[in-house]
Amino acid sequence: MKRIGITGPTGAGKTTALNALEELGARLIDCDELYHRMLAESDPLRRALTGRFGDGILDGDGAVDRKRLGEVVFGDPQALADLNAITHRLIMEEVERQCAQAQSAGCPAAAIDAIALIESGVAESCDAVVGILAPRAVRIRRIMAREGIPEGYATKRVDAQQPEEFYRRNCGYILENREEDTPQSFQRRALELFRQILAQN
Repeated sequence: MKRIGITGPTGAGKTTALNALEELGARLIDCDELYHRMLAESDPLRRALTGRFGDGILDGDGAVDRKRLGEVVFGDPQALADLNAITHRLIMEEVERQCAQAQSAGCPAAAIDAIALIESGVAESCDAVVGILAPRAVRIRRIMAREGIPEGYATKRVDAQQPEEFYRRNCGYILENREEDTPQSFQRRALELFRQILAQN
């Protein structure tokens, strides 16, 4: 079974690329969704976070309050680094568990979707890392349409992320979602690339 890491900035078309992989039988593992689910449900994560940041990050029901946790770590580089170290370790354990399940089920690939795939070290466990890129103006338009937000806010979101060069430097494959692409034409190219990756020994 191949492990394919999917990354890239918001609005570039990762969802369409992931749909193409799913069409080829891959198991999708969404690290952002995992993080939010584990914050709500994982006792080991809650214990690790309260051990580092105290019980002040919990709400009245004893669950991790994302807003309180954010207030503690943002603006404090060491606290943010500690948060990332805790969450990346536990998320990686869950990714490993889900990859093992996918392999047992006979899936040809596990597609690991993470915006911080490279920074978190998850990319090192992948057989292939694919960066999904699109022109900045296209990404801004897509985010505005998808989330119903004004151009200024969408622009800030885009500009806060890693630059295109970061993905070109760190990904083994780049899949360009060009301005003239339709979702169908982009998905066709994604299928072609993923078939090539799956066919490699």
